[in-house]
Amino acid sequence: MQEKQITEKLELTNGRDHTTYRVKIIHSSATEVCICGQGMTVERGDKVVVPTRYGKELGRVQGIVGDTEIDKNEVQYIDRKATTQDIERSKSNTEKEKRAFEICREKVVKHALDMKLVSAHYLIDETKILFYFTADTRVDFRELVKDLVSIFKMRIELRQIGVRDEARVLGGIGVCGRGYCCHCMTDNLKPVSIKMAKEQNLTLNSMKISGPCGRLLCCLSYEYDTYRDIKKSLPMEGTRIYFDNEHFRVMEINIFVKKIKLTGDSGRFLDIDFNRFIYDEEKDEWQILKE
Repeated sequence: MQEKQITEKLELTNGRDHTTYRVKIIHSSATEVCICGQGMTVERGDKVVVPTRYGKELGRVQGIVGDTEIDKNEVQYIDRKATTQDIERSKSNTEKEKRAFEICREKVVKHALDMKLVSAHYLIDETKILFYFTADTRVDFRELVKDLVSIFKMRIELRQIGVRDEARVLGGIGVCGRGYCCHCMTDNLKPVSIKMAKEQNLTLNSMKISGPCGRLLCCLSYEYDTYRDIKKSLPMEGTRIYFDNEHFRVMEINIFVKKIKLTGDSGRFLDIDFNRFIYDEEKDEWQILKE
């Protein structure tokens, strides 16, 4: 049944132009892929109300999704364009969230819970407060919820998130001097590995390649595919190549200057342009063309 509804959503959009949009949730900075209902049109920058896994949220239209493949299970209907009342309610909720955050933090201290409160959030259409927190272990917050329900007289949900999600919600300034990628520009939090740093010849000092969240920098993934594709057509580091009556070993591949550094058995060092390296398939070896 759900698959049929999602298929109907996509069939509805295929009959019209510019109907699949990426919407950024204002509170969490997460994004949703959405389509418009019948008779609705939106433009980039419009504020809209969209359903999320936590409830209906206020978001901002970032633009039309391109030709990239869309996961049918992620497509949502835009509920409506945000009205003046929605925007005013959101502003009012922001003020109430500050008070709710302080109260919850006091209760966390009271119950001596090993957790870090990240934010409090009121949903647009529901009488519910979401409290986001981080913790290293599982937290028994049942007594905390009882206290909060007795104070706010509404549904309370506590959601444990990761440190990268925390950075995306709170935002901040990165080591580059710009806003966090996860908060300002990244659509989804993608896995980042130490292999990406190695491929780009970056220092493996964790202090230099980690963000304020303590995880590897999101930007390590931006140029990784380019480095990987370029290096596919070049000898790997450590490859031995016979040239000028001597065996050399590949020491470093410099993508920026398009040169490969080699060291010979006699101690000689060479810097040779990429375009002088060819692979002889018959001999199954790399060769260097003479100038």
